[in-house]
Amino acid sequence: MTVEHTGSASTPVVASGAAVTLGGRTIWSDVDLTIGAGEFVAVLGPNGAGKSTLIKAILGLIPLSAGTMSVLGRDPAAARRLLGYLPQRRNFEPGLRIRGIDLVRLGLDGSRWGIPLPWGTRWSARARSVRDRVEAAIARVGATEYAGRPIGQLSGGEQQRLLIAQALIRDPKVLLLDEPLDSLDLPNQASVAALVARICRSEGVAAVLVAHDVNPVVAYLDRVVYLARGRSVSGTVDEVINSSTLTELYGTGVEVLRTPGGRLVVVGQPEPPSLHGDRHTH
Repeated sequence: MTVEHTGSASTPVVASGAAVTLGGRTIWSDVDLTIGAGEFVAVLGPNGAGKSTLIKAILGLIPLSAGTMSVLGRDPAAARRLLGYLPQRRNFEPGLRIRGIDLVRLGLDGSRWGIPLPWGTRWSARARSVRDRVEAAIARVGATEYAGRPIGQLSGGEQQRLLIAQALIRDPKVLLLDEPLDSLDLPNQASVAALVARICRSEGVAAVLVAHDVNPVVAYLDRVVYLARGRSVSGTVDEVINSSTLTELYGTGVEVLRTPGGRLVVVGQPEPPSLHGDRHTH
């Protein structure tokens, strides 16, 4: 595997023929992907298809076994500190007292040994800079009103906005979100999707979002990457999520239906429930 530095400010992520093998098993191969600045891309597919593995490959945490990948014109590992990353959703205990503002601040100095640096007068210049950056990140996600409250007392949607602020605090050009809509109700899923789309459009940030259900984000997406059976296909929603494309990808008959309300439902794929229905209600 070689890495070609083919990316640039206008194409933050470029992959060609990319493959990952773990434990002797090919997770996926022949992934071709180009993500431009300001684009919103969803990574879809059944459980075990390697969606999170693709995010980790972009982060440079997992090496490619074939093909090439460039992130911001660099080897993925060299670009890691320039990326914003939100891992799979964590649960906060209701009694957790850390404030939302403190959670966001961990995006700046969370890797430091010991407690975060204080905002007192001893480091007044740094304190003002840190405070301004934290407040700006919180304002970007519309969480100023409740950021001072304990994180355990906030709703799932409010917590997720603050976690996105944490990922944004270093002003990344690429935002990687691993299942940020999981466990959220439908209104909060739509709200978070709209927030990510706004950041992409207004700030030129490229966002890659892993999802099980395309419906909460479909109205905002530029393109999708669909992984299944160790293979992938990418393109616009209409190019990828259709009966003929998914039938070829799965190697079995798949039908894509659009409900009167505009929801996409995939019927006939090996993994129930519908990949593009509500996985939390049966």
